[in-house]
Amino acid sequence: MVEIISENPFHAGEIEAQSRAGVEDVAQWAGGFIRDHLPEQHRAFHKSLPFLVMAGADTEGRTWVTLVDGEDGFIQSPDAKSLTLATDVDDGDPLAAALEAGTDIGVIGIELATRRRNRFSGRARKSESGYKIDISQTFGNCPQYIHERAWTRVERGAPGLAIAGTTLTPSQVALIQSADTLFIGSGHQSGDDVPSRGYDASHRGGAPGFVRVSDSGHLHIPDYAGNNFFNTIGNLLIDPRIGLVFVDFETGTLLHVTGRAIVDWEPQNSHDFDAWRMINVEIDAVVERPGAVALRWTKQDHLLHRLRVKKRVAESSDITSFYLSSADDRRLPPFEAGQHLPIEVQVPGQVGVSKRSYSLSGEPGAGDGYRLSIKREDKGLVSRFFHDQIREGSFIQASQPAGDFVIPCGKCPLVLVSAGVGVTPMIAMLHAAKAANGSRPVWFVHGSRNGKEHALREDVDALLADYPAAQQQVFYSRPEDGDSFDKRGRITGRSLLELGVGSDAHYMLCGPARFLSEIKRDLEAGGVPASNIHFETFGPSV
Repeated sequence: MVEIISENPFHAGEIEAQSRAGVEDVAQWAGGFIRDHLPEQHRAFHKSLPFLVMAGADTEGRTWVTLVDGEDGFIQSPDAKSLTLATDVDDGDPLAAALEAGTDIGVIGIELATRRRNRFSGRARKSESGYKIDISQTFGNCPQYIHERAWTRVERGAPGLAIAGTTLTPSQVALIQSADTLFIGSGHQSGDDVPSRGYDASHRGGAPGFVRVSDSGHLHIPDYAGNNFFNTIGNLLIDPRIGLVFVDFETGTLLHVTGRAIVDWEPQNSHDFDAWRMINVEIDAVVERPGAVALRWTKQDHLLHRLRVKKRVAESSDITSFYLSSADDRRLPPFEAGQHLPIEVQVPGQVGVSKRSYSLSGEPGAGDGYRLSIKREDKGLVSRFFHDQIREGSFIQASQPAGDFVIPCGKCPLVLVSAGVGVTPMIAMLHAAKAANGSRPVWFVHGSRNGKEHALREDVDALLADYPAAQQQVFYSRPEDGDSFDKRGRITGRSLLELGVGSDAHYMLCGPARFLSEIKRDLEAGGVPASNIHFETFGPSV
């Protein structure tokens, strides 16, 4: 039997990190996003990948991270709690002996071309055809700092001679200073044998040079706003041993680093103004493996579109819409309702461009323009830049629309549920439902504090005016005099069940992580199949 983790899924270090960051209530809602198994879509995702990233410890207890690749289809999923890998790990890999003997590992599967990723932890052991991984915890991730790359496979030759040392060589320093991606490993083996014990593999990305090399034995890694789980930071508070791997995407070379880390919670004179914390690493050992993987990656910068802001509209007290058109009159790629637009901007004072993804809030499929409706976050570097400095006539760069938070069925009833700026993909879905099938039953349920903060209401009212199969319900938690709304308070799973839309309805949820977790839990308790509940989070707790 598979289940969602309902008890506190975090260990003492993670709880301490959450407390220091001021997000002490994470355990109350995070269980809804952490499972003891891979959902079907995650199993399919991992089976499609050409490589996995693994973190664990060698026979001396040092933490390392590696990439394991193989031929097409080398990853399989016999059941929801395991993966098999039909491949070998060569002796030069710092985790080779540990994987051969069987060890706890953390894994991240990542698709650099589409910016999707999924993380899990478990235990690896040797099998007849390669390796088997028994899974203990799984959770998804956001695509915020992932740089898009397409991959190709080259003929696998004999592995290059591994170069080992205790400090970085000049060429290795150069590789790190040019890197926009690294994978980081951490873990702990103390305490009870619970799912949170073990290792974690995580992705870090930024502008080239986001990792600073102060000398041949010390690195400084910025820690940005993330999902508030603090898996890496929490592990390091208990066990400072850390592993890193940098990838030379053009040659397949892997640069493995192991050492010990100290977390600086209030970095001064940081080389990265976007960092909330800094992970300072003292290097213990380095292994460089030329041509270690038979994969090569190329950036997709040629697919970037230069967009011009043709209009900006204040939608509420803290949300502004930016209407974008092609700067060179090219037809823009269409998008599916619910997808997001990866954008990049040059923020003054920042080294390199800053990348974010925002849900598209306009009518899908047109191709002649996009609309982003962005909430100004006090600590949001890019959202503040948009609100304060992006004007009509400004230019930004954007990749193609992406994301799999899309309408899952052709005719089923839809319940579109949002809170705050989570309304943005729901408006696109309402457009799509109305255009494709005007008889599809739709409930549009939105929660806001009050009328002043309720964004894009006129858009929704206009769409619903001649859509008789659709209904709306508006919740205000702190209404003001003169506000027009349906219910006081917050949206709950119970209030959605009271709509009586039927068991074949699909619930599309977008909002803060805690909001989604509570609703998801209540819907499942009320008999809604987990396969009929789809969600996307936003903000710092993506």
